[in-house]
Amino acid sequence: MRRFAIAALLAAAALPAAAQQKLDFILNWVPGGDHAPYYYAKKLGWYAKEGIDLNLEPGKGSALAVQKVGAGANPIGLADMGNVLLGKAKGADSVAVYNVYANSPQGLYWLKSSGIKGIKDFPGKKIGNPAADGARPMWPALAKANGIDPKSVTWVNIDANSKLSALKAKSIDITTSFYNIHHVFQRELGDDMGFVAWREIGLNPYGNSVIVNAAFLAKNKPLIDKFVKVTQRAFATCVKEPKPCVEALVEANGALKFDNELQNWMLVEVLMSDKFARETALGIHDDGRMKADYELVRDYIGLDKPFDVKTTYTNEFLDRSIKMAK
Repeated sequence: MRRFAIAALLAAAALPAAAQQKLDFILNWVPGGDHAPYYYAKKLGWYAKEGIDLNLEPGKGSALAVQKVGAGANPIGLADMGNVLLGKAKGADSVAVYNVYANSPQGLYWLKSSGIKGIKDFPGKKIGNPAADGARPMWPALAKANGIDPKSVTWVNIDANSKLSALKAKSIDITTSFYNIHHVFQRELGDDMGFVAWREIGLNPYGNSVIVNAAFLAKNKPLIDKFVKVTQRAFATCVKEPKPCVEALVEANGALKFDNELQNWMLVEVLMSDKFARETALGIHDDGRMKADYELVRDYIGLDKPFDVKTTYTNEFLDRSIKMAK
């Protein structure tokens, strides 16, 4: 009996670990403070415990993430919701399952010494950013909301890492960036920094959300349910204890600096919080806000094909007991 018991234990030890399903998650951009919760949960094995082998893939803009997820090249990704709506109208069928930025993270930067005082001074100027940057498709809505002809500016293609140098060299007049790296612009430009947040000048659509290919979601709901609940838990944990989360991010991405990414994350917390995240559930897409975002994109930018906005998001996987701290 004793020999049989030992043999049984050895056999059990030799069994393979629980099956892991690989999930290729394309980020909206290169890893930064705003991505810390995914790395934290991965480091602690939270995804693996649920049978998820999470592969975090650097991105090159929301537009690209929407294209890749919509086409099924990546089953899951992170993208700006305005771009998700535009992509849906073009046939990129994806569904948002978790909202990260309840407030638009988009901002515009310039040099005060250029004479620019605000968005009304943009006509005739050059705005530089990457071709696939999520700000470009949304620009017509922002321009029209401020009484500016969207075609009155010239867009210049530059690498994301060249924004500050191009601004300083005056090869561009304005650039776009997410609020979570606002501190970098402040440090580099000092008192000469001009800035306005989109949410302060009439445009505050939902920002980054986790999106899933619609066909993949239909076939893998239990997997996505586990992914969302782990992710929601990770974001809530990182709000309470940010340092371990940022440490996990930096450990996985050696070129990053802890202090810089911690500042990044603290700004992300501002973007995560709205009435619905605080009172209903962290990560929720509110029906009223989504309807307004759809109408904004439809009326100001135009959609190739109309659709029911409720097909572009779901709150079914959220744990309603987890809320953003008040």
